Amino acid sequence: MIFEMGILSARKVGVLLALFWMGTLCYFWLPDHIPDFLDLRTKSTVRRRHDTLPRPHSFGHLSNLIRMDQRNVSNGHNSSDIVHVCITSDGNTLGGMIALINSIVTNTKHHVRFHLVTDEDSVDHLRAWIQTSSLRQIDYELKVFPDSWVSGKIKIRGGRQELGSPLNYARYYLPKLFPKLKEKIVFLDDDCIVQGDIMELYKTEIKKGHLGAFSEDCKGLNKRLSRLSNVYAEFLDFKNKHVQEKKIRPSACSFNTGLFVTDLGNWHKENITGQLEYWMELNTREEVYGNERGGGGSQPPMMLVFYNRISPIDSMWHVRYLGMLSQRCWTSGTSYSKAFIAQAKLLHWNGKFKPWGRVSQHRDVWDKYYITDPTGKFRPIRRV
Repeated sequence: MIFEMGILSARKVGVLLALFWMGTLCYFWLPDHIPDFLDLRTKSTVRRRHDTLPRPHSFGHLSNLIRMDQRNVSNGHNSSDIVHVCITSDGNTLGGMIALINSIVTNTKHHVRFHLVTDEDSVDHLRAWIQTSSLRQIDYELKVFPDSWVSGKIKIRGGRQELGSPLNYARYYLPKLFPKLKEKIVFLDDDCIVQGDIMELYKTEIKKGHLGAFSEDCKGLNKRLSRLSNVYAEFLDFKNKHVQEKKIRPSACSFNTGLFVTDLGNWHKENITGQLEYWMELNTREEVYGNERGGGGSQPPMMLVFYNRISPIDSMWHVRYLGMLSQRCWTSGTSYSKAFIAQAKLLHWNGKFKPWGRVSQHRDVWDKYYITDPTGKFRPIRRV
């Protein structure tokens, strides 16, 4: 009798176990018919999605990551992993912006949000170029810079009148162009190529009390490669009483404003835009800058506002003067070896000779990232 009761109990246990496993399998196999009241399927799905993330070794894989990151950002996740990058460009240099963007997404393992600024005549061209190329999956916003913001505030006294282009001053108005952005941002001129993971540049430390991180131009290799002495006296008129009131040392080292890292929250707090506009407007009434060897343009006001308040950038993250004349032969020449160029994390063709022009050093690096303009409007000039 006891033996028979034991058999019945074992059968009941077996039936209960079978029902349990059938229910569990149905719970996961038939998600549309059984509610997820234990929140188990959600957790399992999240784990599987992260376990199967593609490795970002190619642009196609990176596109998948970007789409996934966009969903995460919209849900408020992983916002600290976003690298904010601003690039400005007009119709004459639009190919530079495209090559720069491509170099960044090709060499980074992180999500990048591009904040792109151009003029009214180029906005449709740029949008079409992005949307019909392999860059169509990038995360970006596109803004037109209003010329009215700088109307009557620009006066170029030097020989390079192209420095008076309104778009050259868009870097002054980053908080106004992107009012929702309160984080750090990397600003890049469109004649750059990035060969490293830009997150490393983005994480550059901005020391307490400083307004941004820049590269000084009168130290080491950069001093040797430039024909200028790269000090403040090259850029400002020290006879001007307002400049004298700043108590700036004429021999103080200048810095390059074509690449910098800054915090837009602090930029707004310090009213940097207002300070820059003050010097621009003053220069239209009296000579503050422009006749010096460094020329005019957007650099001198930034040197005045940021004086003694800049943190350094790793030298390999701003290898510049690729667009300058060779100091040895006064023509465009090779200032760096191919081995050094290969190790550089960011290349900058500041100067007259751009990588899309006929005469430029190391333009083969730039060509590797350039994407042909589908409209045919922009064409790099190459020797036949």
